[in-house]
Amino acid sequence: MPNPKRRHSKSRKGLRRSHLALKRQNLTRDPRTGVARLPHRLLETDTHYGFEKGGQGGFEVRPPTDF
Repeated sequence: MPNPKRRHSKSRKGLRRSHLALKRQNLTRDPRTGVARLPHRLLETDTHYGFEKGGQGGFEVRPPTDF
């Protein structure tokens, strides 16, 4: 297995690992319920998707039932 002939510096190692950092998750507020959730994801209790600001519009993804 090949090994480097010379040692790589700390800065070079840091440049190589710069994209490995964890990225912060982008949470959004559901305009209808106000719950924080991941964008473009539905909760188990959601019956509609695509609401605009204020909670109007959207389309039904599953029929509403009593939870």
